[in-house]
Amino acid sequence: MDVLDDLLAGTRARGGVFNLTIMDTPWALEIREKAPLTLATLVRGSAWVVRDGIAPARMHEGDVAIFTGPAPYVVADQPGTAPQLRIHPGGICEPLPGAPTDYSTRLGVRTYGGHPDGEAMVVSGTYQLESDVSRRLLAALPSVLVVPAAEVAGHVMSMVRGEIQRDEPGQQSVLDRWLDLALITAIRAWFARPGSHTPGWYRAQSDQVVGLALRLMHEDPAYPWSIVELAERTGVSRASLARRFSPLVGEAPMAYLTGWRIALAADMLRETTDTVEAIARRVGYANAFALSVAFKRVRGTSPTAHRRGALPASA
Repeated sequence: MDVLDDLLAGTRARGGVFNLTIMDTPWALEIREKAPLTLATLVRGSAWVVRDGIAPARMHEGDVAIFTGPAPYVVADQPGTAPQLRIHPGGICEPLPGAPTDYSTRLGVRTYGGHPDGEAMVVSGTYQLESDVSRRLLAALPSVLVVPAAEVAGHVMSMVRGEIQRDEPGQQSVLDRWLDLALITAIRAWFARPGSHTPGWYRAQSDQVVGLALRLMHEDPAYPWSIVELAERTGVSRASLARRFSPLVGEAPMAYLTGWRIALAADMLRETTDTVEAIARRVGYANAFALSVAFKRVRGTSPTAHRRGALPASA
């Protein structure tokens, strides 16, 4: 098991919101869905991605863009083109002043725009992430990243146009699984690009010593790891492991292990009805008290308060 697998395992689309928008030049689409994670791809045409605080990014046909955080962004033929359509939470499409009258037309299931043969065709899908493990992945990604088509080419991307316009039994599940595959493909391709500023834990996996230490902690977080045993398992001295681990990962081995255990516990508190005592033992703490002390030190709240805050109002 590698670290990326673990983080991606906690990132699953459930009831993702999908849109296919078809427009003609000059065109611009403003996205205000407030989702923590969005993936968009150009099925047809070329575009610019515009978001406050970053330089406009160019997209070509087949390229994939990933957006993190709820801030709005614009996909347009040119950076200065005024938006004609706005996508709100839930996939609601609003024509804006100055838009062609036919942009208020719904062209089919999850599809908006002027006519089916428009010059630009943009597909977007959103995640509503609640997992603390997923947030560790989001923290490693920039606000906007664009992966060229050549690096994500294949059946995963080519299937979306046909699937997004279907309305068949189980279609939401099909689209959710497509979004997962597209995200994995795009993130893996981006991490592999030179100069992509990949996170320390990703780069560290290629280190013979530090990569093994990370895998050991991820494969069995409940084991009573110590810096001494990790050093023995990786075949180096304690001092050597510490010297190699911290510069690559960005924190000491035991601090990394604590963060990983607390993230796992936070998800279990949200997603299960297991007792705090049972969760504590599953993530490597002797009892509920030990987990509570560590949880409050890292998160500033108790496991019970975290669970209570994660429950829906109806509960």
